[in-house]
Amino acid sequence: MLAGATANAEPTFSAPKKPVLITRETGDHSVEEAYQMLLQGEDTLTAALHVCAAREDDPADHSVGYGGLPNEAGVVELDASVMHGPTRRCGAVGAVPGIRHVGQLARTVMERTAHVMLAGQGAHDFAVAEGFVAENLLTEPARKIWLLWKEHGRGFWGPGLDSPDFKLPPDAQRATPPGAISQLPRHPAPEDMPLVKQQIERGLALAKEAGIPESLHRTAVRELLWPTTGTINVSALNPKGEISSATTTSGMAFKIPGRLGDSPIVGAGCFVDPEVGSAGATGNGEENIKVVGAHTIVELMRQGRSPKEAGMEALRRIAKNYNNDMSRLRYLDMIYYILRKDGAYAGVSLWSTRGIESRKKFVVHDGTQRTEPCEYLFEGTTLSIHPF
Repeated sequence: MLAGATANAEPTFSAPKKPVLITRETGDHSVEEAYQMLLQGEDTLTAALHVCAAREDDPADHSVGYGGLPNEAGVVELDASVMHGPTRRCGAVGAVPGIRHVGQLARTVMERTAHVMLAGQGAHDFAVAEGFVAENLLTEPARKIWLLWKEHGRGFWGPGLDSPDFKLPPDAQRATPPGAISQLPRHPAPEDMPLVKQQIERGLALAKEAGIPESLHRTAVRELLWPTTGTINVSALNPKGEISSATTTSGMAFKIPGRLGDSPIVGAGCFVDPEVGSAGATGNGEENIKVVGAHTIVELMRQGRSPKEAGMEALRRIAKNYNNDMSRLRYLDMIYYILRKDGAYAGVSLWSTRGIESRKKFVVHDGTQRTEPCEYLFEGTTLSIHPF
């Protein structure tokens, strides 16, 4: 509960009466298990990492850990960061090959070294020295999806979306000229959805030609058109008002080797201020780094913004970086998961849907686990940056 605020003083937040946990949909029992851990007095970071580990262990989750989609060379590189509110410490790892539980590895960096971040082979070697098991994280389904992308996808070399030299794909539809967000349409142009459907139909045919099992066709096409930006962020809060957060990911699918997104960047993909709350992100990491999204959201809450208001302001800053040019913003996506120290929360997204899927959602557990729709800045869908 917001205890009080004046024009000259920061607001203070009292602890909730019961634990609160926020994350993305997981499809498993880990959220309920983590909540029970909080009820039993377990450390908040331990509870958050329990949910992360379940995703890192699931080979069907192509955005995290074992089964994550590889970089363009076919190597699975993982990133993670953690922030432990009770001790105000943090740890992170980036571009780590061959280590599944990088969320726990980030915590080990925090607890066992004088550093905040380790990366690449050095992070891998540190993990092995600390008893982590080195293994091949590329599963057969992920390998087949990667091969399909190698043959028909588009790489990340060349000017980025934010470059004046970037050329929009030939099938791009200019939704509107640059302008104020208040002037932007709330609905996608009518021609967009048929375009997306055509790309999906073409992708399904390519997946069949490539010999990918039918059960994986739609997954393969989804990754070909909208390469996983994946990730899972988990924030956990207990009745003492202690809060921690963790983010783990296999990063942008088919990325250039060594690429780091926002997930291992403390303040971008994950941030905790024990006096205010936490925030984390999934989506286009490069865009989130530019606005230091998680830190920005927490600071806005410190100034008195609600979780929803703070998250929407961070999304507006992403849009402003493109001068609110919808023809480019249609190729970006971002979701923020926000938890304030008093238990108030929000899930906000740049776009209301991804591809032709349903409304973006998030999971919250405050004694009752449920899925809620994200509030969004623009109604419509992210278009594919990787047309065939």
